Amino acid sequence: MNKMILLGAPGAGKGTQAEAISDKLGIPQISTGNMLREAVKNGTELGLKAKEAMDSGALVSDDIVIGILKDRIAEPDAANGFILDGFPRTVAQAEALDTMGVAIDVVMEIAVPDERICARMSGRRVCESCGASYHIEYKPTTVEGICDKCGGKTVQRVDDTPETVLSRLAVYQEKTAPLKDYYAKTGKLVTVEGQEEVADTTKLVFKALGVQD
Repeated sequence: MNKMILLGAPGAGKGTQAEAISDKLGIPQISTGNMLREAVKNGTELGLKAKEAMDSGALVSDDIVIGILKDRIAEPDAANGFILDGFPRTVAQAEALDTMGVAIDVVMEIAVPDERICARMSGRRVCESCGASYHIEYKPTTVEGICDKCGGKTVQRVDDTPETVLSRLAVYQEKTAPLKDYYAKTGKLVTVEGQEEVADTTKLVFKALGVQD
């Protein structure tokens, strides 16, 4: 069960849980969001195309995301499994994943109410150097504003502002929520209710995966 997808609205805590699973099972967390932001930072052609969509809270086009993902899962560290965080976001992308011949073992949804997500995301911070994610309340850096992993500066992303959060949640409900039905039909969907404390959610995630915490 080492090839998995994490589903959930923006701010549901997918990234944090992906890190916990990655550490536990020794498989890479593949975050399309981080890969896209890296492309934006480097000013690549794909990055420039992605930036316009990301800044407005819209979804990046399938061809851009799939192009980046194909390269990533071909790397040696993904040979024994991986965690897809942020992909697929639509049924069309899920079908494209199937077409790529990628066999997924389990699809886990982290379910959190929209109102709690809005409050949570306003406190989220991301390292502008390495992409590591933090939260001023739930997962603070040791030194305020400084990444624990690389010493880079942590910032609030444009897409974490209240206006953009509401837009992203609307997009999620319209485009991504149908994925639950898509994967439920395959028997691979597992839903975990996101808890107030991150550690409590992690315990439920490990239990659902049959892993000792």
